[in-house]
Amino acid sequence: MACFLVPGTEAIVTTIVTQAVKAKEKKDSKKYIEGEVHENTVVTKFSTKLGWLNKMLWGGSALLAFEHIWHGEVIPVFPFLTAVKEGETLGMLKEMGTAGVGMAVLVTSAWVGMVLVSSAIEKRKAENTEENKAEA
Repeated sequence: MACFLVPGTEAIVTTIVTQAVKAKEKKDSKKYIEGEVHENTVVTKFSTKLGWLNKMLWGGSALLAFEHIWHGEVIPVFPFLTAVKEGETLGMLKEMGTAGVGMAVLVTSAWVGMVLVSSAIEKRKAENTEENKAEA
């Protein structure tokens, strides 16, 4: 009925957080330009990693919203959700609390896994670069 609203709301929040993180990274990047420069280290910015989560959440929410529109559960007139129009608000809230929260947690967990793997790869590459410098 309205399970797509939970990951959609998370997507809105993470989009706002991503913009704030980007602004902070841009402000901090001036320090690196003026100060110490780290050679041969590849580090993915946190705003980029948050962008991965945003894309996953927005894409999933859009797909779920389309599916609900296709099945007639979302309508183009107020109150937009047939469950609210038909007085099944409690059932809708229950679905949002179970399926919606479950999907949001699952997507966020998959993103955490992606971030951990990417950080491990970056760390291994940095260690290999340091070892190659020491051997030279």
